[in-house]
Amino acid sequence: MGRIGQSYRVTKVTFDGGPDGRWTTDTRGDTVTVEEPLELRVNGTTITTTMRTPGNDVELVHGFLHGEGHITSASQVAEARYCAGATGPNGENTYNLIETDLAVGVTPPGLEAIRLTTTSSACGVCGSTSIDEVMGRTHHPIEPVTLDPRMIVGLPEKLRAEQKQFRRTGGIHAAGAFTLSGEPVVIREDVGRHNAADKVIGHLLMNDLLPAKDLILVMSSRASYELVQKAIMAGFPALVAVSAPSSLAVDLAREAGLSLVGFTRDDRFNLYSGQLAEA
Repeated sequence: MGRIGQSYRVTKVTFDGGPDGRWTTDTRGDTVTVEEPLELRVNGTTITTTMRTPGNDVELVHGFLHGEGHITSASQVAEARYCAGATGPNGENTYNLIETDLAVGVTPPGLEAIRLTTTSSACGVCGSTSIDEVMGRTHHPIEPVTLDPRMIVGLPEKLRAEQKQFRRTGGIHAAGAFTLSGEPVVIREDVGRHNAADKVIGHLLMNDLLPAKDLILVMSSRASYELVQKAIMAGFPALVAVSAPSSLAVDLAREAGLSLVGFTRDDRFNLYSGQLAEA
C-alpha cells in the first residue's frame, strides 16, 4: 500500500566538537515509520484495535488469532478482508479495518477476548495472564533442540540485512523465522514487535508451516512475555532476541522447554533456557 514510511522536513542539530562548542543545523527530508490503527472485527464484532505499520495485515490477523488461541489453522478463517466502510476525510479507503469471517463450526472469540482499549505498538497485551493458562492453551508441545552458538550469533545480522524499512527510518522492529541452520524463511517489519511476530506467524500459518518445530523465531527487540507466548503457541523450539528478556518470559520459556537467547551480539549471547551443541 506504500504507507509504511512518511517523509517530513526536519532540522538536524549537530555539535561540531570544535573549541567554540558550536551547534550546527541542517534542514532536510527524513522518513519516519508510519503508525496507524488496525481494527479487527471477527464475525462482525470488534475484538481489538492495535497500532501497527500497514502491510501484511492479513498475516497479522491470522497470527494474532492463532496466538490468542482462537484458531489453529488457516482453514478456520473463511475470509479476511478490508472493510470498505473505513474511509478517510476525502472518502478514500484507509485500510485500517479488517473484517474476518471464521469458517462454519469455528467458535468465535467470547466476550472475555474483546479489548475495547487500543493496544499500543509497544505493549502487545496478550489474552493470557498466567503461565498455567498459556501451557493449557498450547497447540503444539515444544520439541527441544540443541543450538549451535556460531549459528546463533549470526542471526541478528541476517535479520538486519532484510530490514529495509529500518535502514530508511531507524524506527521499526523486525521478526524473522529462520531454519535451525540459520537460513531465513520469512522476515517482517512493524512498529510493534508483537505485530512483527504476528505477521511472521500468520505467514507460516497461511502456508501450512506450523507447528514451527524446525524453525527459530528471531526478534530485533527484547524478549517479552507475550513474544515467548506467541513462540510457544506457534511451536517454535527457540526464540533469539537482540536485547533482554523479562523475568516472566524466562519463567515461561523454562516451563515450556523453549530455548531462549538474549543480548545476542557478534561474539556473545546469554542463554536463559535450553541447550547448546558442543562448540
